[in-house]
Amino acid sequence: MNVCPSEKPWMSSWPNHVPKSIDYPKIPLGQILRKAAGSFPESPVLCYSNLKTTFSELENLVGRFGKALQECGVGKGERVALYLPNIPEFVVAYYGVLTIGAIGVTISPLYKERELLHILLDSEARVIVCWDKLLKVVQATRNKWRLDHIITATGRDVSLRTPIQSKEDSTLGTENMNALIAKNDNSPSLVDVQSTEDVALLQYTGGTTGVPKGAMLTHHNLVANASQFATWLGMKAGEIHLAALPLFHIYGMTVAMNAPILTSGSIALIPDPRDTSTILQAIDNLKPTVLCGVPATYLAIINRPDVSRDRLSSIRVCVSGASALPMQIQQKFEHLTGGRLVEGYGLTEASPVTHVNPLDRPEKNRSGSIGIPISDTEAKIVDTETGMHIQPTGTPGELVIRGPQVMIGYWRNAHETTEALRNGWLYSGDIASMDSDGYFHIVDRKKDMINVSGMKVWPREVEEVLCEHPAIREAAAVPTPDSTSGEAVKAYVVLKDKCKVTATEIIDFCKEKIANYKAPKIVVFLEALPKNSIGKTIRRELRNEAI
Repeated sequence: MNVCPSEKPWMSSWPNHVPKSIDYPKIPLGQILRKAAGSFPESPVLCYSNLKTTFSELENLVGRFGKALQECGVGKGERVALYLPNIPEFVVAYYGVLTIGAIGVTISPLYKERELLHILLDSEARVIVCWDKLLKVVQATRNKWRLDHIITATGRDVSLRTPIQSKEDSTLGTENMNALIAKNDNSPSLVDVQSTEDVALLQYTGGTTGVPKGAMLTHHNLVANASQFATWLGMKAGEIHLAALPLFHIYGMTVAMNAPILTSGSIALIPDPRDTSTILQAIDNLKPTVLCGVPATYLAIINRPDVSRDRLSSIRVCVSGASALPMQIQQKFEHLTGGRLVEGYGLTEASPVTHVNPLDRPEKNRSGSIGIPISDTEAKIVDTETGMHIQPTGTPGELVIRGPQVMIGYWRNAHETTEALRNGWLYSGDIASMDSDGYFHIVDRKKDMINVSGMKVWPREVEEVLCEHPAIREAAAVPTPDSTSGEAVKAYVVLKDKCKVTATEIIDFCKEKIANYKAPKIVVFLEALPKNSIGKTIRRELRNEAI
């Protein structure tokens, strides 16, 4: 069956407050800040350290920085790289770029020279705004790519009003963001985005293919997805959102920055989203009502001995994404907060949110499910061989998606675009199934499938069994070459503190719960699984090691 929002089976699960179709603002993304500043000029939008920045102040800073970029020669459609952590300058630079019709290129501050250089070369960005602590990494790329302007941000003078010119800046030929803002009192010459279908962002994603590709997300894609997500969560003006996700990542960018600004909310910036102490301090001081994170965030919070229900009682709703949310974490976090924690799903190519469990229908919530498609989003399950045949209910296949949040293609990569976008549908590369009530369940990445003597093994199924073992904290399963079966399952496990168990005991435990061919043949003990900046396990590293 071809599943879409206007058809069953999930009509009984649809949130009562959410329309099935939304009238999105027909404006460029940069204008959502202008609208919020017009309606709530004195309301705080950024909370960072002990400073609060109002909407009118942020709009002024964005305009002045946009003017500075224009004076640096940045024009409409030109790419500007943002190599920044969660500091106020990220928000100023992001909206400053969009205001003048340029294209943002966000880059993880964890990236090293090789990774940074790839994105600079591919996007052909001639201007970069970087954290001053990353200046040496940027400088190391200059003999391979010419940057016309390097603009540094400190994250220390968060008012952005006091020029800071360090000796390092002047000797290395960089410009300081504070100084550029301070000398520009005028608004930029606004460049009208000719169409909301103009590209606003190149968001680089590698998925499981390795080489990062720039997903071209338009103003319409980003505004639509911020609207979809805000409507689903029932976001209100003045709500405080805890930004416990990196803003350079599309997940954090949409749910913790664009959606709150669209709804005139406040954003509590967490410089390092992996710092649980800072997260809890922000909860104590600001009493946020909305928290979006990854399972590792919620696990870290509930494992803290100093966490109580009183301390977390302000939280109304939480969404978990990026990887599967274990039921035990969900239940314990909801017990601690009294709020709702639901799992969602998205991918960079869809801005990113496509599915979320309903918040107001706990009796319909499916533990282990990514939920149902959000407003104006269609989804179906097709066969993995041809991608043309719709799978019966409950049968795994590739998840494909269609909606206003889906990218227009990959930057200068026609081949990959053709593979990902077919007849208006985005092929996710994820293996999923849909149950009889219309809830979707991710089985695994298509490229992560393990083929044991022709029998398909999905790593997630193995990992769920591994994590049931009382001694195991985390686990990942990947394929490893095997002379008999072609491939076998190799498990990487992290044990809980003070726990001991042998590899043989783990293998036997798995064989008791799943077919023998699905059980790990090899078990490797690690102190920690490799994770990316938002806490998602980097399977590629483990798979490469296993091979």
